Amino acid sequence: MHSSIKHIVKNIGISLFLIVSILISTHANSEQSAEEIIKNRKALFSKNYSTAKKVQSLSSKGEFDDAKKLMLEMSENYITLIELFPENTKEGFKTEVTPLIWEEKDKFNSLMEKSSNDMIELASIIDNSEDIRGTLGKLMWGNCKACHSKYREEH
Repeated sequence: MHSSIKHIVKNIGISLFLIVSILISTHANSEQSAEEIIKNRKALFSKNYSTAKKVQSLSSKGEFDDAKKLMLEMSENYITLIELFPENTKEGFKTEVTPLIWEEKDKFNSLMEKSSNDMIELASIIDNSEDIRGTLGKLMWGNCKACHSKYREEH
């Protein structure tokens, strides 16, 4: 099969998986308390950060197959995060996010979707990148920075 067809088929499969994940997480989140949701989203952001550091390390060593698996995991996490900001989680439990997320919900959701899509793109091109560090900076760390600078409280 031609490599571009394989890439398209792979992305369609990933997209279907993400849609199912969203549907499942939406139902599960409706039964959780605000505290549980805030703890879950904080844990997921933390997990993505530690995973990103692993992706950086693996990619710099040329261990792309392991790095790609983690990139796709991060992609799924970004989609899951969209559903972890219901109205009842604006305050409390050391949320560390600004109210701007709810004021700009569509923009925030778009950023999470972009982050997810960028991780899928990164997984498809990283092993052919001439500038691994720059590619990671653009498609992975740039999204982290964009979100933190706008939607996370200063520490």
